[in-house]
Amino acid sequence: MEKDFLPLNGTDHIELYVSNAKQAAFFYQNAFGFETIAYKGLGTGSKTTESFVLKQDKIVLVLSSPLSGGTAIGQHIDKHGDGVKNIALWVDDAKSAFEETVKRGAEIDFEPLKLNDENGEIIIAGIKLYGDTAHVFVERKNYNGVFMPGYVGVTKQLNFEPIGLKYIDHMVANVDWGQMDTWVNFYKNTMGFSQLISFDDKDISTDYTALMSKVMSNGNGRVKFPINEPAKGKKKSQVEEYLQFYGGSGVQHIAMATDNIIETVTTLQNRGIDFLKVPSSYYEELKDRIGKIDEEIKVLAQLGILVDRDEDGYLLQIFTQPLQSRPTLFFEIIQRKGATSFGKGNFKALFEAIEREQAIRGTL
Repeated sequence: MEKDFLPLNGTDHIELYVSNAKQAAFFYQNAFGFETIAYKGLGTGSKTTESFVLKQDKIVLVLSSPLSGGTAIGQHIDKHGDGVKNIALWVDDAKSAFEETVKRGAEIDFEPLKLNDENGEIIIAGIKLYGDTAHVFVERKNYNGVFMPGYVGVTKQLNFEPIGLKYIDHMVANVDWGQMDTWVNFYKNTMGFSQLISFDDKDISTDYTALMSKVMSNGNGRVKFPINEPAKGKKKSQVEEYLQFYGGSGVQHIAMATDNIIETVTTLQNRGIDFLKVPSSYYEELKDRIGKIDEEIKVLAQLGILVDRDEDGYLLQIFTQPLQSRPTLFFEIIQRKGATSFGKGNFKALFEAIEREQAIRGTL
């Protein structure tokens, strides 16, 4: 078997550029049950950027805002709105990860950097992705601080209960017309990923819109990136809408795993999070399509949770409405009961639900 030239331990963190990191951190704490574990800003000597580091189980989000005008972060927000800038991957050797991918054609975002403080040393390096997104390789084996140098730990905590989110299951990219195979080949040839599955516009279409998707996975299966591209339809697809409002390619949604989706979604709804809704007819046909499941269909219908089955088991999933003013980034909550797929059986119902929201927004 060929040696994995880019061994990944998993997702280290996801950095979002947002217009107001302080308020965004409060939202993710209050609604999604994250805990703020670290901070940098004026109080720590950072004159350019304020960042809050939020954690729940293995999920780490970094929310960053500029502290003055005319900055790269500010320009990113002006173009894209709030969105994902850096997908950081946890590696044992950041320099090797950087060199191996650049050697295979990756464009440099930034050269390897050593960051030091009293807690040790972290090495980071970056390569460019679709749009203005980047992968950052993070080597932290010689570091025992709370996050990384430049940040201080946060001890004062507001009492927001976690909601059972465990880890990043996958992250989905929307790329421009004709770009899907470019980025599929990037992950295959530059990062050593393999293609798990693909869907074309026959699989993913409604009366109005269509898209194509391919799912890329690293060698140990810990990191998965579905990549979407619009396909020709009668009206503007959700991917086209995203590309218009985001100003190009970027991360469409982050899928976070839970062990009890009913409890997680109930809590989120009680905390004011809005989800896409599917019609009641979806649940009338569900039992015949899915077979026996542990959950009561009546409860799933009340919450709007979707179910799909593959040869390995079944999964439950639900999608939030966009989490910022532009109809761009949203979250998926997913619980896997054996299934390793991505809910192909739910695509039609899901996309029709998105189209209903597009119609309300006047962007269909």
